[in-house]
Parts: sequence; C-alpha cells; structure tokens
Amino acid sequence: MLRGGGSVFKRAVCAHRDWRTRDWAACPLRSRCAYPYVFETLPPPDVELTEKLSDAPRPFVLELPLDRRGDYRPGDVLPFGLVLVGEGIRYLPYFIAVFRALGEAGLGRERRRFRLQEVEGVHPLSGGTATVYRAADRSARECDLSVGYSEVEAAAQALPQDRLNLRFLTPMHLKYNGDYVAEPPFHVLFRNTMRRVSWLSYFHCGQRWEADFPGLVAAAERVAMVRMATRWVDWGRTSTRQKRHMTLGRFIGGAEYAGELRPFLPLTLLGGRYTWAKPAPLGMGGMR
Repeated sequence: MLRGGGSVFKRAVCAHRDWRTRDWAACPLRSRCAYPYVFETLPPPDVELTEKLSDAPRPFVLELPLDRRGDYRPGDVLPFGLVLVGEGIRYLPYFIAVFRALGEAGLGRERRRFRLQEVEGVHPLSGGTATVYRAADRSARECDLSVGYSEVEAAAQALPQDRLNLRFLTPMHLKYNGDYVAEPPFHVLFRNTMRRVSWLSYFHCGQRWEADFPGLVAAAERVAMVRMATRWVDWGRTSTRQKRHMTLGRFIGGAEYAGELRPFLPLTLLGGRYTWAKPAPLGMGGMR
C-alpha cells in the first residue's frame, strides 16, 4: 500500500492540472520530472545493455517490518525503511512530502490515516543515524549517510571468506533459464544480484559496472550449496497502476554456501541486509 503512493507522488510533482489523464510519454517536462524518473524509469532506446529490458530498475526500495501483517491499531507505530540509490537520493524531500500526503489521504480500502512522525537517515553499513525530519518542525534537514562501493568492499572483508549463511527474510523471486527457482544455487543468486546491481549502477549512478562477468559466473558455479531450508509461499498484492490483484510465488527460508567466496562478498553485502548493521526504527539510507 505504501508503494501504491505513486499516484500521490504524481499529483504532488505534476505541473499540469490534468495529472490523472496526462500522457506522460508526450509531456515536454518528462525528462525533468521527478515522477517518471522514480516510478516509471525507462531505459534509453539505444542502450545495448538493455536490449531485453522493458523496464529499468527503480531507484528506491521500501523495507517493511517482518513481524506484522497489517494488524495496526489506532496509536500504533508503523516503522519502515526507504533505500535510495544514486541519483534517487536527491529526491528524498519528495518522498517525505509524499509520505505526509499519503498519511493524510489514508491507506487501503478503508483509507486509514496516519501521521509521519520522524525520519532518520541510517548509514547502511554502520547503522549510525541522524535526524532528517520531525513532525514538530515539518522541515527536512540535509543528511548524507550514503556509501559507495569502496566502503562496501572494506566492510565485506569482515565477512567469512569461505562460508556464507543467508536468510531469505522476505519472499524471494528468482528466475533462471526462464523458470522460477525455489532452492537457488549460489550462481543463480550471483547472476540475479549482479544483474540488478549493474543496472542500478548504469541507470542511477552514472557508470557502467565493469567486471569479468563470464569468469565470475564460472567461479560462482564452483561454490557449493551445503544446506538449504526453504519453503514456497504465495504472496499477493494489488497494483493501483495496473488496477488488478496479482498473486506471485516466492520462497523464504535459509541456505548455507561454501567455497571461495572472497570475490562475491561485496556484491552479497550490496544485495542483502545484515544483522550486524543495526537498523533504526524508521530509517532512510542510500547507496551512491
């Protein structure tokens, strides 16, 4: 439901009164507008990297609490996180304004209203925090807690080099050779993570990800899966934009991998969330 706030985002930033029916493809302001960049990111037609990509990855990820499923009562606190990537970081004030407006409009069919109380910037690696916004003063403060790849590489050195335990906390959606997988070999995780990170780098960080992809894939295939405990779950969501309910299969659980993991640890750190980096109750961090 929070992600469904795209229509509120559109209304907040659109310069036209007919924002509901506006033809965004023909809008002369499209290249400068925050909404299409954040919610309808399109790849340039002449980019070789995206020949098979109809949609570019969005520059944000919402992180919702894992222990509750919508059973919030009046007065309860709903903590959630927002990760912003690259150029998406500069749109933080838009997100704050939209979350405030979304609270005034209400969530779900019953339009349950909420108030945005506080926003804390969270360093993605250390968990250090800084206040960005409080409802009392209604103004956002400058806060740069973003990290780049060099910091991720340094942090990855603290991880085990030959054994890796992963917990799939939220339902995972992975495809390999056109099929969905329920028990992913390490190379499948690597291929999907590498693809996503390289696209995010290209579209939102202004640089092509340079690496020996065939060599890394071959090395990833030599990493063994020594334990797997996953289960399949059906997960549904209603798309406001597509006006339909979608049921999607996912898996959750855990896995353990063993082998020469050193080349993959920075990427694994980028693709996951680790308990040693304690998140704040409500946070916004970023990757530059």
